[in-house]
Amino acid sequence: MSLPVLRLNKNADRRLKAGHIWIYSNEIDNKVTPLTALQPGDQAVIENNTGKALGIASINPQTLICGRLISRDIRKPLDVSLLVHRIKIALGLRQQCFDKPFYRLVFGDSDLLPGLVVDRFGDYLVVQIATAGMEALKDEIVAALVKVLKPIGVLLRNDGNMRQLESLPEYVEVAYGDVPEVVELEENGVKFLAPLHTGQKTGWFYDHRPGRQRLQHYSKDKRVLDVFSYIGGWGVQAAAAGASEVICLDSSGQALDLAEQSAELNGVRDNFQTMEGDAFEGLRQLRDAGEQFDVVVVDPPAFIKRKKDIAKGEQAYRRINELAMRLLGREGLLVSASCSMHLQRDRLVDLLRAGSRHLDRNLQVFEQTHQGADHPIHPAIPETEYIKSLFARVYMQ
Repeated sequence: MSLPVLRLNKNADRRLKAGHIWIYSNEIDNKVTPLTALQPGDQAVIENNTGKALGIASINPQTLICGRLISRDIRKPLDVSLLVHRIKIALGLRQQCFDKPFYRLVFGDSDLLPGLVVDRFGDYLVVQIATAGMEALKDEIVAALVKVLKPIGVLLRNDGNMRQLESLPEYVEVAYGDVPEVVELEENGVKFLAPLHTGQKTGWFYDHRPGRQRLQHYSKDKRVLDVFSYIGGWGVQAAAAGASEVICLDSSGQALDLAEQSAELNGVRDNFQTMEGDAFEGLRQLRDAGEQFDVVVVDPPAFIKRKKDIAKGEQAYRRINELAMRLLGREGLLVSASCSMHLQRDRLVDLLRAGSRHLDRNLQVFEQTHQGADHPIHPAIPETEYIKSLFARVYMQ
């Protein structure tokens, strides 16, 4: 297959040589190889300014990140064969790390499949495609997944915000076999029901698995509040670990219904409650009612989605965590989590410190957790490291 060529400006190859895989539109030598000559989803050979080939990239000339390196061997474009190879490599890591088939199977750039996410729920796979390059290979992706894993069904959840950046249409469809609306999964020994067709993202968030496992250690005989609970990822695990009472607070009644069903599935429905409403307002209502908890978990959606949102987002993180601190009893435990790539771990610590001092309380961060092993970090791409959770004791002098 003969591929078009894109040549880079002088020194624009440094990042690729260091291991990165992104190419920005202003790095292309448009006088020699016009970017506009290519179509979204095309594959092209990337050369440095002297004409040395660096690899093959998937291209979208309409976006700031106009290329993503998919192969460093110009003889091997991304096709079914290479997809099968990469998926097998990704599967090998997950099988080393987990003894049951519930995990993120493909994590985009980190698995050298930029723009592709695949979550595994036993015999069912949920796929998210975020780039034009991967969209062009949609059928090949499904064929490769079927060949490697032989699933009962494959669902395409292509309705995320990232697709808008690539000018891709949004849709949800079963691409292979049959996929039920709700499936059962297991995490840290606890069972859940996840809404694959209509839930957030792929229906479940595997990324905070280590933090939720540690929460179990601190939950026995404790009164626990799970804020932004979704379907109870933190709260149900706390209940299963012996919490005396768990309340899950979320704005989605549908999500809370599934949280209750998951609690029932694990035999802990009697000490499990839900509260539907806005998280900020719900915390204020609990405070005004004089409620106190031994443990409060705050795991909000990404308050900082873009760099321009940092100031406003940091204010939101501080407000929600300060509200949570007000509900803690003597020497209470705050679990503050974030999935915002643009919020650095040290900055989250600083926001918690500022909130605790505003309340004239002391704060001790005594444990920190990271994203799970099924979300490996690409060492050249800091954006692949985004999950953080801090376990902190909040107490009076």
